[in-house]
Amino acid sequence: MFREAGRLGSLEMQLVFYRGLGECRASRWMSDSTHLAKTMSQIMCRAGQTQIEKILSHASRETKLLKVSALVFIGDALEESPDTVLSAASTLGQLGVPAFMFQEGRDALVEQTFQDIARLTHGAYSRFDPGAARQLAELLKAVAVFATGGLTALANQHSASAVKLLGQLK
Repeated sequence: MFREAGRLGSLEMQLVFYRGLGECRASRWMSDSTHLAKTMSQIMCRAGQTQIEKILSHASRETKLLKVSALVFIGDALEESPDTVLSAASTLGQLGVPAFMFQEGRDALVEQTFQDIARLTHGAYSRFDPGAARQLAELLKAVAVFATGGLTALANQHSASAVKLLGQLK
């Protein structure tokens, strides 16, 4: 993702994660892929419910400070009220931040809610199969291209993932 963005310009990313009972944290903004990988490797998972609404609300607060080009969410579950999550998505959409929602697995409620989040934010949705790291990597690469170069740069990619996202963004 970072390599592709580097070809088009710089890409600042912030890692936001949740775990356990109510813990939701955000890293500082960073552009160094090595530092991002190190930060990600230090996060330990803990059982708990999803906190997607908190992540969407965080992105809304951040874009009021400095415009956020895109939000990427990768997940396989939804344990919150869809109405609460969709309300936060609507706010994010009004601020012009597209959410790219990538679902692992085939849970129907997750699929519908992730699709609704993408629709409300003028983003995109895609499902990937468990263990399909290459498929997810291609989707993330396409988002990086969009975040740094917009629709025009994404349209010039001509990859299956770029076409899939582009079809939803237009």
